[in-house]
Amino acid sequence: MTLRLHYAPDNASLCIRLALEAGGFAYETALVDRRRHGHKAPAYLALNPNGLIPVLETPQGALFETGAILLWLADQRPGQMFPVPDAPDRGPALTWLFWMANTLHPTLRTCFYPHLYGSDPKDIRANALARLAAQLDLVEAAPQAYASTLARCYLAPLLRWAVIYAEAEPALDLARWPALRAMAAAFETTPAALAAARAEGLGPAPFSDPRLPNPPEGSAV
Repeated sequence: MTLRLHYAPDNASLCIRLALEAGGFAYETALVDRRRHGHKAPAYLALNPNGLIPVLETPQGALFETGAILLWLADQRPGQMFPVPDAPDRGPALTWLFWMANTLHPTLRTCFYPHLYGSDPKDIRANALARLAAQLDLVEAAPQAYASTLARCYLAPLLRWAVIYAEAEPALDLARWPALRAMAAAFETTPAALAAARAEGLGPAPFSDPRLPNPPEGSAV
């Protein structure tokens, strides 16, 4: 079975597309039309009952949750994108992967959708932005957090979205985090990142100097 990625441009599915490209996987894509709430349609909910993007259809069934899909893909290419189970750096790599999934990514979601988290969206976003800056300070000082290709597939899009979608005032500037910006600049020159940027209309510097996308199909929001 060919892997099938259900995606929307510049959504969390971007992390999965990057890993699919980095791992050399054969895959096809299925656009989820966000403007028509395709992620809430019955057929999509049958794949992911949470109604969130992405879903990856695999021989083992439909997978959802970005971190879980990434780890599943890494396990299909042992040692290529992520430390194998008996590697000495496996534990730290798992720690940071789950930190991205359970801490950094949810903080960003709170910035993007503060109305979902309480009755004072302005205050909720302000608090989330403060947490986001502190979390970026933390990962700036921990290069082991993005030592693996898989981690970079996750972290680079998160940095992109922090700049262009978090609605910070003033806007976040990656120059504040030079190590992260350098990682993003190097990563966006890889074949996987170049392919993903072309496919989703992300522009010439999608992670180090991000701009709003111009996707050939679908909508990011």
